[in-house]
Amino acid sequence: MLFREINRKFYSQAPEGGGAGGGGAVITPEMQAIIDKTVEENTQGLKNKNNELLGKQKALSEKLKQFEGIDPDAVKTILQRFSDDEEAKLISAGKIDEVLNKRTERFRSEFDKKLKAEQERADSAQKKAEKYSSIVLSNKMTNAALKAGALPEALEDISLRAKGMFILSDDGEAVAVGQDGEPLLGKDGKTPLSPQEWVESLKDNAPHLFPRAEGTGSGGHKSGGTNLVRSKMTSAEKHNYIQKHGQPAYLKLPKD
Repeated sequence: MLFREINRKFYSQAPEGGGAGGGGAVITPEMQAIIDKTVEENTQGLKNKNNELLGKQKALSEKLKQFEGIDPDAVKTILQRFSDDEEAKLISAGKIDEVLNKRTERFRSEFDKKLKAEQERADSAQKKAEKYSSIVLSNKMTNAALKAGALPEALEDISLRAKGMFILSDDGEAVAVGQDGEPLLGKDGKTPLSPQEWVESLKDNAPHLFPRAEGTGSGGHKSGGTNLVRSKMTSAEKHNYIQKHGQPAYLKLPKD
């Protein structure tokens, strides 16, 4: 309708056959102004909408910057896991104490498993150390017995006797200890009882462990019972006597 009015008002005023084309219509400045105004009015809504969309797009881009480097799929998985998690459900239900109890029980169970594994390793190491200590101690006592001239068949017996009296120190030395756990002293009453001195004392307390001396019917050794006096016995002699005859027999010996 608008263009029909423009055609009537302006095109009708143009002379027939005029213009460069010989009969073409001439667009006057007035007509161009009306066309421009009409186009502007009809496209303004589109421009406004376009500007609104551009503004929203810019605002959305600014918000998305704070999520740069975040994997949406990973976030979705975490949220889903949290939603399905038993603790989350308990917390949402206000059962905080139950959550804490479950966590405590889980931690205790894990700790117990680790403690058990460490204990088993410690026990294994202890058994290996005891086995090694027993072998080293047995070798030391065997060497002392051979130096003292013990019978070959008596070596095992001597080693077994030593186990109840000697222990292996941290330095790898054989140390004699009494029933009270205190170190035993040798004949001089000052220095610790050595394996060699102890084995030598067995010649009186266990003469059957050594070869018989020629020319004697009893092996050339003292009987080890009737002539002993407690106050004159060494720590090794007391220990050996108690091992062989028992504590009551030892107490029956003369004190002085």
